[in-house]
Amino acid sequence: MTNYVLLYRGGGVPATEEEQRQVMADWAGWYERLGQAVVDGGNPFGPSRSVAADGSASDGGSGMTGYSIVQADSLDAATDMARTCPIVTSGGTVEVYETFRVM
Repeated sequence: MTNYVLLYRGGGVPATEEEQRQVMADWAGWYERLGQAVVDGGNPFGPSRSVAADGSASDGGSGMTGYSIVQADSLDAATDMARTCPIVTSGGTVEVYETFRVM
């Protein structure tokens, strides 16, 4: 089994408390369906800053809004998990990256 990072981009912001509760329930249900595959449920991202090679920094970043780490047998299997992520139904996208140990 290999770990995969799911990076979230975009998605909608719930307008009401009821919508917020539904979004949280959707995410909880998704994590429950993934079960033991979830290595780190992750967190949403806040404000970001990009640092360039010359040391300069600029606000903004890549538009990523959060992450999770899952364990799967293959990139295809991790991609299938990402297809059912609640952020996809709210207009966002998921990028799936295989990780590997350097040492």
